[in-house]
Amino acid sequence: MELTPDRVATERDWVAARADTVVPIINDVRAELGVAFETDVDPVTDGQYRDEVDAVFADGDLAVNVAALVAILRDLDVQDDYPGFVVDEILGRELAATIAGTQPLRTLGEATFHYADVHVHGGTDEMAGVDDLEAALAAGFQERLPGWNWTERESPFGVER
Repeated sequence: MELTPDRVATERDWVAARADTVVPIINDVRAELGVAFETDVDPVTDGQYRDEVDAVFADGDLAVNVAALVAILRDLDVQDDYPGFVVDEILGRELAATIAGTQPLRTLGEATFHYADVHVHGGTDEMAGVDDLEAALAAGFQERLPGWNWTERESPFGVER
């Protein structure tokens, strides 16, 4: 695989075009986790998702890494899928974490990936890595986007000197 600025732009366009698939996954995950954690979590719009895709891909160092992981997962297939289960999990978890950002969002992105991945199943005509890719995009971007109460308040643990 060769990554060029044009290839990164191609992967960006593919990720943005998946809004109709990824945004419902984000909103389902947020609704279910909101119930589990007894909190209200705002849903995400297609526009918010696409704006955040633009933000991720505007950061060249981040963009090239996200594009590489997206490209690998888009092309990953393993006969009968199950033997490839571990590699697409590793790549999906890393993509979600990379998109989510720094700690604690990085770890939450990884954990949310596994939660989303259980609920996302690709079609028989899709490469094995695509469902993991969609779960990773949902997990990573949902961490970046506003809507969680705890991210919209000052942390009580900040210490000033």
